[in-house]
Formats: sequence, structure tokens, C-alpha cells
Amino acid sequence: MDMKRSYYKDLRLFDTLPLGLWLCACCLVLAAVPFHVGNYTLYLLGYIAINVIVAVGLNVLVGYTGQISLGHAGFFAIGAYAAVLLVNAGLPIPLALPAAALIAAAFGLLLGLPALRLEGPYLAVITLGFGLTVENIFAKTPAFGGATGPAVPAFTLTLVPGWSREQNLYLLIMLLAGASLLAVRNLMRTRVGRAFVAIRDSDVAAACAGVDLTWYKTLAFAVSAFFTGLAGGLFAFHLGQVDPTTFNLMLSILFLAMVVIGGVGSILGPVLGAVAISLLNLKLKGLQLADFEQIPLFGPSIAGFLGRNFMETGMANIQFIVYGAILVSIMIFEPLGLYGLWVRSKRYWRAWPL
Repeated sequence: MDMKRSYYKDLRLFDTLPLGLWLCACCLVLAAVPFHVGNYTLYLLGYIAINVIVAVGLNVLVGYTGQISLGHAGFFAIGAYAAVLLVNAGLPIPLALPAAALIAAAFGLLLGLPALRLEGPYLAVITLGFGLTVENIFAKTPAFGGATGPAVPAFTLTLVPGWSREQNLYLLIMLLAGASLLAVRNLMRTRVGRAFVAIRDSDVAAACAGVDLTWYKTLAFAVSAFFTGLAGGLFAFHLGQVDPTTFNLMLSILFLAMVVIGGVGSILGPVLGAVAISLLNLKLKGLQLADFEQIPLFGPSIAGFLGRNFMETGMANIQFIVYGAILVSIMIFEPLGLYGLWVRSKRYWRAWPL
């Protein structure tokens, strides 16, 4: 374990020089992507980056503060609807996106009030009810477009002259994803971040140490909702439409799965979880029976065990079965998720061949 022997080591942006070089290399690769790939790859990378913003924001609440939320699809929907409605009202996109995030943060602040006296399954039920309420309000209110949702205006923001719409949107999403990661990383080094961690470890001990539980618990919900609302606004322009049925309970569970599978209480964990779940989600949604039977070793056996009738009617929800199996496996074999696997492998190669 690396010991930090000065305040400078604790406050510097990169813990080690190799880490800084790796991150710079990743930024250069992402910056060069629009020149060498097509629109579908840009769409895929943008979709992953949006999920990274959500996972990092949710990790502030779940991983660092120790609260639970099954209603983040509601904040995601609020951000998407608010951004679209503000742009339709004449507000430019650079102002509509942060405004939508602030609106989602305001709802997060209100939802954080029940967290003052509730925890565990009781808090989960409250957040679950919030997400379902938001979905039904948006789906059944004509002012919000009803069941079809509001019309999403065309993305016309030009960050680099000469670039296409897809390239400019990709650049905006990546810049905001990087800014979100940097903001959360710096936040957890401040007094606020340390208060979040103290509440997670023991709210009684935190209160005895002078931490204002009322303020910091509600602030954690607001901060998490801010990043989720920002991602929701980007998602609306990225997808080009807002369908209220998209923001359902399964989406909230998907967001939570990203954090848990990636590894709670870290920065890299939610990023790894968002990348893994995003790719799985896109791959499994288009999975057909013939594709499943072509999986080596296990595919034909599982298909034969479940039966063709199930495989033909249940393929639409096969991704949720896979997510459930992954979550159970993570909880049993690696509670720290993909981040735990990364730490173990790094320690192994540092000590190799000893």
C-alpha cells in the first residue's frame, strides 16, 4: 500500500506519474477518435460517457455517503425533459444543460429530506416511489408531451467549425464527462467529501464529530441528482427523442448495477461499471436466439435447458437475467467489483515474481 507522507501528495491531481501519463494518453486517443471512426462509434462512445456521468454521480450518494437510491431514473428524466423544454423555450444549449442539472439537483435536495430519518430498505422504497411518480407524471401530462414526449430540437451547437453534428455532440459529451470525473475527484478531497465518507462509515460518529447530518445528507442527494440531470439532458440530444417509458424502474436498477459492478467508493469503479454495463446492454438488446446458440460451450446447453419457447419470448429481457447473475457473482466473489479486480491484478504484478 502506498503511503502518503505530505499534504501535497494528498492534494495533487495524479497520485503517480505513470497514472498521469496514462490519463493523458487516454485523452489523446479520445480526441483523435472523431477523425477515424464513423457516426455509430461516436454514438456508442457518447452513450458510454453519458452513463459514466450518471454512475459517478450515483457513486457520490451510494459509494461515498452510504445512502441508497432506486429512483435515479427520475432525476435522469427531469434533466432530459428540462433541457428539451428550456431549449424549446429559446434558451441556448450551453445554458439549458446546466439549468436542467440544477433543476434535477433541486428535486434531489427535496428527496434528500426523507433520508434524514430513513435508511436501508425504507429509503429505497421512498426513492423507488419518486422514480415511478416522475415517470407517470411525464407520461400522462400533456404539457410534457404525454406518452410520446416533447419534440427534441436539433443539436446545433458548434464547438469545432467544420465538424458534423455527431462530432460536435461527441466532443461536448466527452468534455462534460471529463469535467464530472474531475469535479467528483476533487470534491471527495474537500471537507464536504470527507463529511460524506464519515456519514457512510457511521452517522452517529460523524454527528459526534460535528458533521451536520441534515445538511450533508441532503447535499449528497443534490450533488448526485445534479450529475444525473446533466447526463439526462445530454441523453435527450444524443438520442434525439424523449420517451417517458425509457425512464422506468429497470433504468434505475441499471444505474445502480453500474456502480455496484464497477466498485463503490472509488472513481475508477463507476467508470469501469458504466463501460461494461453499457456494452452489455447494447449487445444483449439485439441478441437473437441464433446468436445465443452460437455461444461456445454454454450457449446450446442453456438454450436446450430453457426451451425454445422461453428463448423466443424472453429474449427481450435477457439482459436483466445477465445483470442479475453478474450482481450475485460480484457480491459473492468480489464485493469491490471490477475495481477490486484491478487492484488485485496491480498488486500481483507489482510483487511478481515474488
